[in-house]
Amino acid sequence: MSDTLNEQISNIPNDHVGFITSPKWKGEVVSGISLPSDHLERVEGWGVSTSSAGYVFRPSTLEALYEVFALARRTGRSVGFRGAGRSYGDASLNSENIVLDLTRMNRILDWNPTTGIIKVESGVTIKQLWEYILPDGWWPAVVPGTMFPTIGGCASMNIHGKNNFVAGPIGDHILEFELLSPEGELFRCSREENSEIFRSAIGGFGMLGCFTSITLKTKRIWSGLLEVEAVNIPNLDAMFTCFEERLNGADYLVGWIDAFGSGKGLGRGVVHEANYLERGVDPDPAQTLRIENQQLPDTILGLLPKSILWKFMRFFTNNVGVRFVNLAKFWSSKLLDRGGTFRQSHAAFAFLLDYVPNWKKSYGKGGLIQYQSFVPKETARHVFRAQLELCQKRGFPSYLAVFKRHRADEFPMSHALDGYSLALDFKVTRKNRDKIWRLASEMNRLVLDGGGRFYFAKDSTLKPEDAREFLGDKTLADFVLLKQRLDPRGILETDLAKRLFGSK
Repeated sequence: MSDTLNEQISNIPNDHVGFITSPKWKGEVVSGISLPSDHLERVEGWGVSTSSAGYVFRPSTLEALYEVFALARRTGRSVGFRGAGRSYGDASLNSENIVLDLTRMNRILDWNPTTGIIKVESGVTIKQLWEYILPDGWWPAVVPGTMFPTIGGCASMNIHGKNNFVAGPIGDHILEFELLSPEGELFRCSREENSEIFRSAIGGFGMLGCFTSITLKTKRIWSGLLEVEAVNIPNLDAMFTCFEERLNGADYLVGWIDAFGSGKGLGRGVVHEANYLERGVDPDPAQTLRIENQQLPDTILGLLPKSILWKFMRFFTNNVGVRFVNLAKFWSSKLLDRGGTFRQSHAAFAFLLDYVPNWKKSYGKGGLIQYQSFVPKETARHVFRAQLELCQKRGFPSYLAVFKRHRADEFPMSHALDGYSLALDFKVTRKNRDKIWRLASEMNRLVLDGGGRFYFAKDSTLKPEDAREFLGDKTLADFVLLKQRLDPRGILETDLAKRLFGSK
């Protein structure tokens, strides 16, 4: 590391990583210019537990993007990017400053059904993507648990799916992108051209520039169906063993954990393995690849509209209710576990979070947070066991716990590593908020002591020292040098960036 970098790192206070967001253009502001009040809106994180007021702009062209950056420079305001707003916490909020909503920049720019390569604007959603390419026999190589995030947002957070252990994150399937810096310079980036920007902007949580187009390689499929097997798991050790035994033969693996299980049943749950069908196995691929045969049903048993189901779920979104639901789910799965497989559409398997529209409303006005940690395979058993036990000890067992396997990737700000993740959902109320944040802080220590990492798309609770410890001084120093090059005035920031890397 150069003397300059050493000096830069040594000057960072231990209790505050204040060097990623620090506006430097205040002296250049033209007096008398203010932001239009009709753009002021209340903006929420997806979990609803975090919100703030921001000046929201919704450009539909590259020229309009230039204009917003120019307005930021004239008014001395910062700019934060927002896609579909599916990050749980404050990653797409920018209090009292500009929020650039990119959902209107949602055009498919080019598609090659022979190669599976597609070029899209950053506001295109996962839903638009799969619906566009599926009839030609392709599927996005990586999708999250919901189909509604934008591709730009997915790239900014380097999202992962249930196949991360074999396919890596979405960044592994991005071939190139165009990035507009706040200074108005448009960069074309790939692994060969502007490679440092390419690797840092993917997973860079919107701090380097705005994706204006993204080119992806998609996955060739021969059927609209997957072969799925559900396996009942008695405890956490068995969950790890099941994954280890199946890693080499599975296309997808995901585990659901009943976080209320204790003693010998701590970490009990269900593992779902899914695999693509080989060419010729599906007797009628022309039908299964039709979009209408992938759509999630609107009703339960053809009777109850799913749009109102969250209202009924409210009666169960408490410790007693979730304990009952989890027990019913676990034992029904155990009774039905006959070692067989069944076929399920790609959308039905991938987008479990979309089965019940607005399900987050069942958590009440305080909303929810999701706490997701990523821990190396060598320490994951100990860390996750300690997390589950600690949640129960503090009186906050997670209402939804999801277990996945991951692999390391090439992106320096990424959350991924060679290990496992555990995602834990917590209901937030006015009374328990401080206690949950303290619980998260305790779990952070477990994760960091185990060599783990965190995911900015899910984060609501990290502190600056936590972010610094898992990323490391060298990674942060390299990132800030690149940010200073692309954003010398420090225009790009969000509430998450200010919370973790805020101005000194």
